[in-house]
Amino acid sequence: MQATFTKLETLRIPVIAAIQGGCIGGAVDMVSACCIRYATPQTFFCIQEINIGMVADVGTLQRLPKLIPLAVVKELAYTGRRLGADRALQYGLVNAIFDTPEAMLDAALACAAEIASKPPVAIWGTKQAIHYARDHSVDDALKQMGWLQGMIWSNRHVMESVVAMKSKRAGEFPPYKPLKRFSEIG
Repeated sequence: MQATFTKLETLRIPVIAAIQGGCIGGAVDMVSACCIRYATPQTFFCIQEINIGMVADVGTLQRLPKLIPLAVVKELAYTGRRLGADRALQYGLVNAIFDTPEAMLDAALACAAEIASKPPVAIWGTKQAIHYARDHSVDDALKQMGWLQGMIWSNRHVMESVVAMKSKRAGEFPPYKPLKRFSEIG
């Protein structure tokens, strides 16, 4: 399960979570690995494991402290209390709260479409840089960014982005090549 949720965090595309109602236990592990989180007013988060004599073990305790204040994580982890949508928004755990599930889903799909309209290599590079910076010093992250940008500038997506912008049209980017299983690599 840890590896599965880590895949959400390390995918080459951003992952958007649309959360309605209770986000409990393993669901907190899952959404904490996502890039963007939308909620409805009824949404709440609960680190349920403590209430059943367990320790959250699939990523909540590792990822939440990078998303919200440590004291809040400790309170939720030690007590099993619920964190409502309004407080989750105040702490930055969710990006926005929508009045209805339909409005939330529409917003999530609109955000996904907006992201999908950008050069895929730039989205991937941005995600890499953000995650690296989260876990490293500014100096190390800037060095990593130099290497990353060097690779991106040599990519044809940059030229297409510039031409499309000057032509006042949407960029036309080839899709990523499908990923292969390790067993398929010769």
